[in-house]
Amino acid sequence: MNTDLTDRQQAILDFIAARLREGSAPTRGDIAEHFGFASRSAAEQHLRALAAKGAIELQAGASRGIRLTRPTREQGDSALFPGAVWLPLIGRVAAGLPILATEHVERQVPVDAGLFRPRADYLLRVHGESMRGIGILDGDWLAVHRQLTAESGQVVVARIEDEVTVKRFQQRNGRILLLAENPDFQPIEVDPRNGFSIEGLAVGVVRQGFKA
Repeated sequence: MNTDLTDRQQAILDFIAARLREGSAPTRGDIAEHFGFASRSAAEQHLRALAAKGAIELQAGASRGIRLTRPTREQGDSALFPGAVWLPLIGRVAAGLPILATEHVERQVPVDAGLFRPRADYLLRVHGESMRGIGILDGDWLAVHRQLTAESGQVVVARIEDEVTVKRFQQRNGRILLLAENPDFQPIEVDPRNGFSIEGLAVGVVRQGFKA
């Protein structure tokens, strides 16, 4: 048990952990209903208190944007190694839904926060061999930093209409190209006015043999 937490805060932390194991974090409404709070603002106050004590991180703009940064009493001290954070592992992304939508989260994974700079906000399961030339292989977990912009030459997670892909971003002479690191794949030219957006920057890879 985290001795710096009140009993109520510890109970809320355990509730969050249980919901994460089921696949997604609870909303403020879920927490208020479970604990009998009169309003969602009461749940928000408890979450902010947990965040201030370093037990969780809150992601702005996401109703389920809660990430554990330490083990709960149910998980035990071995559940997280020092400096680890829980990151959502994103599987295949459905058309029209944000990349961090609940439906896309396969599980929560403890990862050493110090491995990636800038920090990783989620892990994306890689499908295909288009980036194998730089060591991003089919089945890898790609660590992604959420960011809506990129510089030419960076490896990005990009959305093209309803599909999400990992490619090297290149911008020149008013053109945007998404380049594979595999000669079997042709460059993709995109129109930024036509359903194109950058979801984040690739900041590292978690390989099969090192997964939690």
